[in-house]
Amino acid sequence: MRDAALQERRNRQILADIVRTYIETGEPVSSRVISQRFEETLSTATIRNVMADLEDGGLLYQPHTSAGRVPTAAAYRFFAQEIASRATLSIEDRDWIKSEFNAASSSADMTERAGHVLAEVSSGLGIIVSPPLAKTVLEHARMWLLPDGRVVVVLISHGGVTRDKILRPHRLFSQPELDSIAEFLNQHYAGWTLEAIRGDLLQKLATERERYEGIVQGALTLCDPAVLGVDLAAQVHVEGTAQMIGATEFTDQAQLRDLLSAIEEKHRLVTVLNACIDTPEPVFVKIGVKEIAAAGEHLALISAPYMTNDLVQGSLGVLGPTRMPYERAMTAVAYVAQLFSEALSKI
Repeated sequence: MRDAALQERRNRQILADIVRTYIETGEPVSSRVISQRFEETLSTATIRNVMADLEDGGLLYQPHTSAGRVPTAAAYRFFAQEIASRATLSIEDRDWIKSEFNAASSSADMTERAGHVLAEVSSGLGIIVSPPLAKTVLEHARMWLLPDGRVVVVLISHGGVTRDKILRPHRLFSQPELDSIAEFLNQHYAGWTLEAIRGDLLQKLATERERYEGIVQGALTLCDPAVLGVDLAAQVHVEGTAQMIGATEFTDQAQLRDLLSAIEEKHRLVTVLNACIDTPEPVFVKIGVKEIAAAGEHLALISAPYMTNDLVQGSLGVLGPTRMPYERAMTAVAYVAQLFSEALSKI
């Protein structure tokens, strides 16, 4: 029934106008309102008939008998896939977003600004997810021996992000050994993730043990994410929580508390947001995000991966009410992901 209701171009255009109008006003949309903004001259009776067909197709519903229609999740999904996906970023948004990135003085500042931009365009959350340590791409490693035998391991990844850890290894290392291990990693594994480095080191140890045993064993000991034990979970930056509190979709206090708890815990956000990385679409859209909270049916997620040197580094996006400006949000997410990727490569 839904496909039949959308076969005619006129029906698709009327549905798009209903979704746009509802996003703008938050009020049920009447046939009279649509007749005033529709590009063709149609009677309100004709538009009412089309709206009835769209309602039968599960794309609209009528909250009250005398009220206009409201889009369903299926209508938002249609709008995001068929209408908003063809939108272009406005000149004003492009200039604003670019100026925010140009003003960033560090990777942390850039992350904060990106989150602010994403929250602003969606009237919801702006979320930046950086990879867990095992997925971090190594740019440079340094190691120092402390007087008591402990070792300081410093790992520098794309964007100048530094992660350090003081370890007490199971055997004593000398400073020359640590220098050799760091040099070996920097020469052979710059641009690799720690996960991939560990896999390759284990393979070398299995096939060429005599040649690599000493230095590889040391590298395995000092660069194992499990041993480092820091930032094993993805890091999450969230902006815009206050906007979710004020959204009309979340007047139920119990649902709002559940949603705020999910935002605070963050791991549920990471699981859903990172789903975009494995999808072929450059911008991933999910209408209804029940995995996050009971109130998730009223949420929409728009996300995209960001990259450096053709390697996915993490994901970013917006999580907001289903009544969000999809055209603006989708184009902004794509542009922020592009600028974020470019900026990380230059830092």
